[in-house]
Amino acid sequence: MKKISNVKVSTIDKGITSVLIDDASSYNSLSSVTLKSLLTVFKNLNKDNITKVIIIEGSGKGFSAGHNLKELKSYKKKKDYQKLFNLCSDLMMEIVDGRKPVIAKVHGSAYAAGCQLVASCDLVLSTDDAKFATPGVNIGLFCSTPMVAVSRKVSKKRMMKMLLTGEPIDAITAKEFGLINDFYPKEKLHDEVLSLARTIASKSNLTIKLGKRAFYKQAEMPLKKAYKFTSKVMTENMMAMDAKEGISAFVEKRKPNWKDK
Repeated sequence: MKKISNVKVSTIDKGITSVLIDDASSYNSLSSVTLKSLLTVFKNLNKDNITKVIIIEGSGKGFSAGHNLKELKSYKKKKDYQKLFNLCSDLMMEIVDGRKPVIAKVHGSAYAAGCQLVASCDLVLSTDDAKFATPGVNIGLFCSTPMVAVSRKVSKKRMMKMLLTGEPIDAITAKEFGLINDFYPKEKLHDEVLSLARTIASKSNLTIKLGKRAFYKQAEMPLKKAYKFTSKVMTENMMAMDAKEGISAFVEKRKPNWKDK
């Protein structure tokens, strides 16, 4: 296990890496120190050739309460706030633009920037008692950066209600809204997350990398442009050794031998 500040990184299975925000005393708040550590960790994992799937979770009672309010209160200059919010945005973009699929394993609460972190992940599984919120309005600080990620998962009317009221939603509602994939009893969450991660890790890493990048890029494009772009991606994918191997394995009714090439 490696530790960068209050972020622990460990291999929990072949090709599967766990990233643990280990700052339970602040409910795993996304302080500038934690954000820098997470950004460094994700950059390193996205570059390595061993990790195929990343799981991110929080220690203690919950996932993350969002930005550290004591830190925000201590700032005096505009540039300090700008630096912090830019750093947070950089982390979210590293997760979205990164080569590796990221699964959020959520228990307890995921609020504000913590909810933003959840929404930025590719997949999300939570406990059945988890809570999600963009509650900034309650303290006079509208969740403007968190809404960027969350509004790309949740419809506008539902998002606006979360933003304008600051009220939390439960796991059932979060699944209905499209913020999470599914929820489970606390004692089953780890096994469900690991099972999902193993399924993804069994695929061609090259194919997953190409597909993840294309998914997010095409989502922001007009329909015609998206089809033109993804046709090029499919062509690039088809030229890869793994595509040829996968098709051959299917035809020959055998398990593919991925080369990630």
